[in-house]
Amino acid sequence: MSWWDRYYIIDAHAHICPRDDLFGVSMTADELRRLMRRYNYSKCIIMSRDNALVARAVRGSRDLLAHVWVNPKDDRCIETLRTYLKKEGFIGIKLHPLFDGYLPYQQIVYPVAAIAEEFDVPIQFHCGHPPFSLPWSFEPLAREFPKVKMILIHMGHGHIVYINGAIEVAERNPNIYLETSGMPMHTKIKEAVERVGRDRVLYGDDIPCGHPSWELEKVKAANLKEDDLRRVLGENAKKLYNLE
Repeated sequence: MSWWDRYYIIDAHAHICPRDDLFGVSMTADELRRLMRRYNYSKCIIMSRDNALVARAVRGSRDLLAHVWVNPKDDRCIETLRTYLKKEGFIGIKLHPLFDGYLPYQQIVYPVAAIAEEFDVPIQFHCGHPPFSLPWSFEPLAREFPKVKMILIHMGHGHIVYINGAIEVAERNPNIYLETSGMPMHTKIKEAVERVGRDRVLYGDDIPCGHPSWELEKVKAANLKEDDLRRVLGENAKKLYNLE
């Protein structure tokens, strides 16, 4: 028995994708479920640039849940959001400013945020790289849409300046949450819990770009209080997404 078998775990950020995807890696729903069983994941929130692929994977599923991935510059963006949030039962929105080349505070993002508010679903944002996804660029949108819950994926990613920035921005804005995948400093997870709040830090692993084998150990190494560890590993995501 491994230490993680004692916990209720929700992976808040994972992908299924073909190998010819932009990331250059692949993951099928069956492969993902094998990892979930191995690492005692109760649920996994998945996303892909291919929303139809994700819809097939989550249809009728209780362990896989989905975010709809859109580019605000796409003419069919709002139509796509309504289709997958209303008809397919997706539970959130994924935006990747770095890949799609826009700043989170630009007006083109406002209609997406308005849809998130209408459907009462969170938005996950890739956070941590110049020029389009630096943590400070999310603050104007968070203040313009205070009812919209925003999750900064990677909480600044690999640079200490960006990691600190993500924590500071979340500390100032109660509708901003932080997610742990791809961020290398276990000490910053504990700092985020203490400064931002134990209810606003979520565990994720960014499968297949990341892996539970090190992402779980990173969170454990943060040496959180037992109740805080339980919240980060699963209870916070359960509450945020209103899951049973």
